[in-house]
Amino acid sequence: MQNQDFSQPRTLRQFLRLYLTGLAMGAADVVPGVSGGTMAFILGVYSTLLNAIKAFNFKAVRLLLSFKIGELLQHIAFFFLLALGAGILTAVLALANALGTALEQQPTLVYAFFGGLIVASIFSVALLLRWNVTAIIALILGALFAYWLVALPELADADHSFLTLFFSGAVAICAMILPGISGSFILLILGQYKFVLDAVRALDIGSIAAVGLGAAIGILAFSRVLSWLLKHYYTPTVAALVGFMVGSLRRIWIEGERGLSNLGEVGINPIVLIIGLFVVGFVVVSFIDHLQSGRNPLFVRLWRIQPKEAA
Repeated sequence: MQNQDFSQPRTLRQFLRLYLTGLAMGAADVVPGVSGGTMAFILGVYSTLLNAIKAFNFKAVRLLLSFKIGELLQHIAFFFLLALGAGILTAVLALANALGTALEQQPTLVYAFFGGLIVASIFSVALLLRWNVTAIIALILGALFAYWLVALPELADADHSFLTLFFSGAVAICAMILPGISGSFILLILGQYKFVLDAVRALDIGSIAAVGLGAAIGILAFSRVLSWLLKHYYTPTVAALVGFMVGSLRRIWIEGERGLSNLGEVGINPIVLIIGLFVVGFVVVSFIDHLQSGRNPLFVRLWRIQPKEAA
């Protein structure tokens, strides 16, 4: 599950792959407790996404003011962001109602599937890392932090001032690009989720602008930090990100458990359904990863599918 450079897609296949990756990210973002960053990480575009976000800098402004549009589009990886963004938008528009209904009626089954996705990504990434003491410590710290974070109760009596909304937007967007941590869940913890949702529905421009400005500044700053860490401390940083995913499984369990009472309505043994959907999610991610990299460790080691030769 290595991050490849998809910043300049040229073929229809590359565009389609990025679009489908965006679909997966958008679908994940619709589900509370699951992060679109997890899907980006699983599907190998995480580093490219961070670099694309980081490209919105002073150089981009100079190119824009100089009307060097071609150079600007290349500098900000425009077509990468376009394909990915189109997939995310499609998923949000097309799946929001369906997933929302599924989460209301059978949350256990939805979270079983997403649990399989996350566990597969944990194994796939972890088995490719060169583990050392530093990486193990980073994994444990990341897991403990996420385990604590995802179980925090919602903040009661939170105010909704401009500064609070700005701060909430900045923190939520940082969480959104971290694998295993949901930005919408951070808003929920901070007592802002319902208010922001209502503001969007009511087109409350002031509140939306406060959250959006915080999100813009937060993601521009945090993407630089993550990009630097991945460049200079790749193994411990990825180990910590894997830890975030491990710890986030607590939220999957909490959310899935609350729908157990509804499983009697489906007419099939609930344990079979839960395990089946978990396995489907697990196999789907492992298979997609092997198609992408040719060396998913689970396929290589368990099914003896040999990796592709490096180009």
